[in-house]
Amino acid sequence: MSFFLKEKLSEAEARFQEIEAQLSDPKVYAQQGEAERLGKQRAELEPIVETGAEYEKALEGLQQAREALELDDSEEWQALAQAEAAELEAAVETLELRLKTLFLPKDANDDKNIMLEIRSGTGGLEAALFAADLLRMYARYAERIGWKVETVSSNETELGGFREAIVSVSGERVYSRLKFESGIHRVQRVPETESSGRIHTSAVTVAALPEAEAVDVDLDPNDVKMERFRSGGPGGQHANMTDSAVRLTHVPTGIVVVCRDERSQHKNRAKAEKALLARLYDHKMREQNAERTDARKSMVGSGDRSEKIRTYNFLERRVTDHRIGLTLYQLETILDGGLDALIDPLIEADQTAKLQSSLTE
Repeated sequence: MSFFLKEKLSEAEARFQEIEAQLSDPKVYAQQGEAERLGKQRAELEPIVETGAEYEKALEGLQQAREALELDDSEEWQALAQAEAAELEAAVETLELRLKTLFLPKDANDDKNIMLEIRSGTGGLEAALFAADLLRMYARYAERIGWKVETVSSNETELGGFREAIVSVSGERVYSRLKFESGIHRVQRVPETESSGRIHTSAVTVAALPEAEAVDVDLDPNDVKMERFRSGGPGGQHANMTDSAVRLTHVPTGIVVVCRDERSQHKNRAKAEKALLARLYDHKMREQNAERTDARKSMVGSGDRSEKIRTYNFLERRVTDHRIGLTLYQLETILDGGLDALIDPLIEADQTAKLQSSLTE
């Protein structure tokens, strides 16, 4: 273990013990939010401390196995001791790599909720229908985990598809799980309206934007233009009678957000402002990311929404993530919300890329 890693582990263990002592003090619980803050820090440090303990135990075992090689030079004893030493060497290497990964800088947005934007692209009505499929996929995934999904804005087609749908997803570490969903999702299937059975290729754009607070974005109210208009679309009889829909335009960037789903103009504006902050925060992050060198880019892509990230092939029941070359023949399961089979490998690939980058610096 390098001196740097040993020092980091020692600091983490000392801080973990300090937090344990603080949490056992009743006075901490009298301070609003303090116990929650310490509990969160404890949860972040616990896997580091546990892995560190496993690592030190494996290291001690390896030392004993190497000493055992010198106790007896018989062929049988040597074979047993060498086998044990080789097994422990592999464990030490694995645990050290895991520790290095745990010490990688955390994404500051991982704990944030998100604004999930889904827009149909190439493919017309078929793309809109697939946008509805993706919206359902994410809603089912959120339901499995226990997240809350709330519609911010939607533009539905006559056949039940979506030209655009914006939802907020809130819960524990939402952005950390869905941040790699941004990009172009391509579908290959025979549309219900296709009489000749010809396969069509359509595309839908997905953007997972971390929700932003006012402190995250320097927003001048004078830069925002608000317009009111009458809502339209299926099922909007009451909304059609009043100017309840809201359109917000951020003049300096040209970013536009429309919210029409609520009957109350006040509620529509509140949702639109929330979505606008997320868009502006995303815009700010993209400007910062553009300054990074190519060596720092993740293996799973830049997050650019113009990048084709995934293909869903209905004929072969296949889903392929092009960023990491992963193909799964689990189309129905994935579209029913079984996204962990894709998300976990993406997170692992991202961590591996960051680790490789840190080791070359």
